[in-house]
Amino acid sequence: MKKMNIFCFGFGQVAKTFVKKIISENIEVKLNVTSREESKKKKFENINYQSFQFNENNFDQSLIEELEKSDHILISIAPISGVDIVIKNLSSYIKKDKYKWITYLSATSVYGDHNGEWVDEESKTEPTSLNGIERLNAEKSWLSQADKEELPVQIFRLSGIYSNQNNILFRLKSGKVKIIKKKNHFFSRIHLEDIADILFKSLTNFRSKEIYNISDDRPASSEEVTLYGVKLLGIDKPMVIEVDSIESEMLKNFYKDSKKVSNKKIKKTLNYEMKYPSYIEGLNNIRDHLI
Repeated sequence: MKKMNIFCFGFGQVAKTFVKKIISENIEVKLNVTSREESKKKKFENINYQSFQFNENNFDQSLIEELEKSDHILISIAPISGVDIVIKNLSSYIKKDKYKWITYLSATSVYGDHNGEWVDEESKTEPTSLNGIERLNAEKSWLSQADKEELPVQIFRLSGIYSNQNNILFRLKSGKVKIIKKKNHFFSRIHLEDIADILFKSLTNFRSKEIYNISDDRPASSEEVTLYGVKLLGIDKPMVIEVDSIESEMLKNFYKDSKKVSNKKIKKTLNYEMKYPSYIEGLNNIRDHLI
């Protein structure tokens, strides 16, 4: 692969890191993206690209021409009011024979609560949060579109993302972190760079209508990760509060679900070795290079 015409619905941290990875592999990229902002030409990694306005109420009609010219599509936009707005507005333009690779980024919240047990891609999806319910509906919409139009669609369920820019070490340094006590609460996470590398590897190892978890090897409690961050920084342990004391509704919802997300399928299918197998390697690297 020497050239790639990619259309990104949403251009946040995952999409940007993925495009950066593609460029680093000496692939010539033509890039178009969407944003809630007004349409404009922009620059990323020395590439000139077009950003088209696209939201739940309206979108720049001129994006359709570029969408139809593209050969790869990445969808990282969350559903809005329970609806995937790409399917809602553009399904009639996303048809077979045009595309090589369509990837929908979902979330492991679709599994719901599994009482701290392991889940894989065959596990029951019984989401407890609105986010999980909407993500699962969006997955079904994309798989239905794949069947209808014989599209090359794959779905990645992402665990909690951390990165060099957004991580527990920076939050600890801000002094705003509290340790939440909840027995048997496990969740999985994944470093942003591993996501980008896995997306890149899937370009040449594509299997249509497959669903994959993207998570690291070591699910852990929030308390465990926070205490490791405290140790790395050599700072005082933050205040400990019970889960019932959480004021944020979003954070409360996070603590409803406890599960360990298996990454065996993605590692076997793509023959992928994690760059950051756990939060330990990830946070060590951030401490050593950025702090």
